[in-house]
Amino acid sequence: MAALDPLIKELSSLEGENRIDAINEVKQALHAISPFKNEPVDCALWVRNDSVEANDYNPNRVAPPEMDLLERSILADGYTQPIVASDNGTCFEIVDGFHRSRVGKESSRVRERVGGYLPITLINKDRNGRADRMAATIRHNRARGKHMVDGMSNLVAELSKRNWSDGRIARELGMEPDEVLRLKQITGLAELFSERDFSEAWEDR
Repeated sequence: MAALDPLIKELSSLEGENRIDAINEVKQALHAISPFKNEPVDCALWVRNDSVEANDYNPNRVAPPEMDLLERSILADGYTQPIVASDNGTCFEIVDGFHRSRVGKESSRVRERVGGYLPITLINKDRNGRADRMAATIRHNRARGKHMVDGMSNLVAELSKRNWSDGRIARELGMEPDEVLRLKQITGLAELFSERDFSEAWEDR
């Protein structure tokens, strides 16, 4: 479109970080009026990799061979998936994509190619609470069939302490009620069972 020519010319005249920042601003402005503005993937931004930080609750782990494969994938195919993050005002905290961020920071070839930047999408602002971010991380992990039991039990324990009912935990994390109960039992914390009434089970004996 001819109407875009002045904008493209203006952006092309900028150098390095200034061009990246300006393109990010254009993307965000377009995202604000997009029919898909409620979909985070509609707006992928490039940000400095030192502004992207891990969360402290993700139970997912990747073995060294899979990390090597992920690096090879990014080197061969490029970043095909952005890192999902939350803007906490001081940094972008990862919701999903920690290992993609590691490759971008630790692989010298990838880091050089993307100039020390990482691609991110931001979760919707109404999902920025810690419990919502934790649930989003687990949904991403479980949708790929990846999670670790110890990490999951600790996360369920924290959600329970944040007054999430067993039903809500099961619904938000895609679990069966019995799975929530088993993960609570792993923690060994009696207070997690305060909402349960075990009297009938004892009476059946």
